Amino acid sequence: MSPTNRRNGATIYLTPSEDAHLRQTFKSRAQKCAELAGQPRQATDASEVELKRRVTGASLMADMATLTFASESEEKEAIVAYAVGNPYPPCILPFKKLKPMSIRELRIGTHHRGRVLNLRRVAPVARLRVNSWTVVRDIDGDVDGEGGVERLEVGMHVLDLLDSLSEGQVFKVLEPWFTMSEVEEGEATIRIEHPSDLLIVSEDDADCGKSAGKCKEEGNTALREKDLLLAEEKYTQGLKIIEKGKEGVNAGKEDDKMEKDLFRNRAHINLLLSRFDAAKSDALASLTSSETQKHKELDSKAFLRAGLASYSLGNFHEAKKYFEEHVMLMDRDGDKEARSRIRKAECRIQEEETGIYEFKKLKASLLLSNSASAKRIDAASFLQNVRIGESFGRGRGLFATRDLKPGDVIMVEKAFCVVFGWEVDALSAMTFDVRDERVRVFPAGLWKAVVRKLNDNPSKVGKILDLYSDYHAPESDAMGEGRRGGVDIWQVHDIVVRNAFGPGSSGDGEKERGEESAGLWIVASYMNHSCVPNAEKEYIGDLMVLRATREIKAGDEVMHNYVQVDGDFEGRRKSLLEGWGFVCDCGLCVAERGDEESVTEKRRRLEREAEALMDEKGGSRLAVVKIRKLMKEIEGTYTGKRWEGIPRLAVDRLKERMENVVKRC
Repeated sequence: MSPTNRRNGATIYLTPSEDAHLRQTFKSRAQKCAELAGQPRQATDASEVELKRRVTGASLMADMATLTFASESEEKEAIVAYAVGNPYPPCILPFKKLKPMSIRELRIGTHHRGRVLNLRRVAPVARLRVNSWTVVRDIDGDVDGEGGVERLEVGMHVLDLLDSLSEGQVFKVLEPWFTMSEVEEGEATIRIEHPSDLLIVSEDDADCGKSAGKCKEEGNTALREKDLLLAEEKYTQGLKIIEKGKEGVNAGKEDDKMEKDLFRNRAHINLLLSRFDAAKSDALASLTSSETQKHKELDSKAFLRAGLASYSLGNFHEAKKYFEEHVMLMDRDGDKEARSRIRKAECRIQEEETGIYEFKKLKASLLLSNSASAKRIDAASFLQNVRIGESFGRGRGLFATRDLKPGDVIMVEKAFCVVFGWEVDALSAMTFDVRDERVRVFPAGLWKAVVRKLNDNPSKVGKILDLYSDYHAPESDAMGEGRRGGVDIWQVHDIVVRNAFGPGSSGDGEKERGEESAGLWIVASYMNHSCVPNAEKEYIGDLMVLRATREIKAGDEVMHNYVQVDGDFEGRRKSLLEGWGFVCDCGLCVAERGDEESVTEKRRRLEREAEALMDEKGGSRLAVVKIRKLMKEIEGTYTGKRWEGIPRLAVDRLKERMENVVKRC
């Protein structure tokens, strides 16, 4: 569903009636699912022709998941909303252990564990912002031609996979979930959230009548036509044919040569698809280790692709080694571009070992370009000054490994993933979490990007899933058999909720789209909150620079503030509790908690008076005298031992503002 609402930056405004409507909609759907749970599926009243007509119409319209609370003139400000908090893991069983079932056997509100549906898409895909759908036919259980047609809905993470299916193509839904529709009220549907629960069935590669060479030709044609997924499929098909042929007696040198070519070509495709783990693996598998000049050139190309993949994964020592191998095997003493790659890898190694960066140059590069690539800084992470450790009462935290002075760089970290607000992938959504019945603004675009990146590069999964999450998925080693990924999207959702950062505005386009930038920085995510932090963040594109704001001793915990720290103690307390689920016990919160309401109100009143004087009189001599008098009165509201050594925020803010006003006068 998608309520129309009013935005102001990252804030979503809902009236009480809109909020109540949203909550009731999700609660009613959950209640209906619970009431119908376990009941047999009823054959849809709509014919296959009618369902096709509906989905075709829906694919031509705007988001059919929309329930608006306002006029059409406000529709451009609408954002999507959906319920979360009922997580379920992806199928973790090996495919051979799954028992086929038919659509007729489905039961509402049920995850059919240990079962698999064999389906064929028979209609277009209605591609919506979050929940998309199509029509499928059962190829196993529809013997008499009746009752074998059903709706299939997919979440945002599965849409691209469903789109890649040609109409009529067979696919499998592993451990299917049959539930109430999130697109059309009152309709039941098969629903897929995890990409690994949809398995595309390819033609029998070994019996398709093609040769590996023919597959290579088709892959090359697809590459020329920029159909990367088809090219990857054809190269993979050729490799399977060769693998099958090895079981026979006729495998020979030609098959070995073709296999190397297919691996090398697929490495190139995987680089273009940002599947860097697979690109490196394929490139190394294509090495011939032959001493002929032709094979040296081919191996040089393979080492280049392995180096580019390693560089993109942040493995700069490894990348440098592969780039050097690439140069050594070239038929000349390396061209400028090849040498440049080695130097770039050496620069990244220096950055991660020394923390020396050309920050001015990096900032200048951002001003010269507004492109997405320019915002993603070519730099390494410097993490030598910090370690992850146990923080009493807070779980894990980040600790200094050496003494640091105010202004020192504590760490520099390259984002694991960032989506800038002006990019097409940016999407803010409102989520209703059934676990705590709270409505939150959530960076859904970042969630989708993180899931995609993890499924494409499984070597990064462990570091991400180690981050704090309310929900933990069961571990599985059963992935394979053509299934890409296997990451539990719900665990990643909770990780993004608790650990994502907002790097602020990144360009005029961001304001035009009404979205906010959001990113995930792995090591920085271990930092705990304090309203009196000892570190502050700066963003240079997708690079986070963390500096000390006061002296930090080796072993001290490095802390920053999760929310804006101002005089609104109650607002700050509520934000921390709703956003991160804890009550802050820092010195400032303990001191403010001990103040009587009358004292707090007096402090706020005096601060407002001082600000009004600055707004009206500026830095005139008379105004400065009056403001200093008010500041002295504010200082007098900070009484008691609990305030010893604690910053006086109201006084500090007024001092800073008055200094700026006086400078301008």
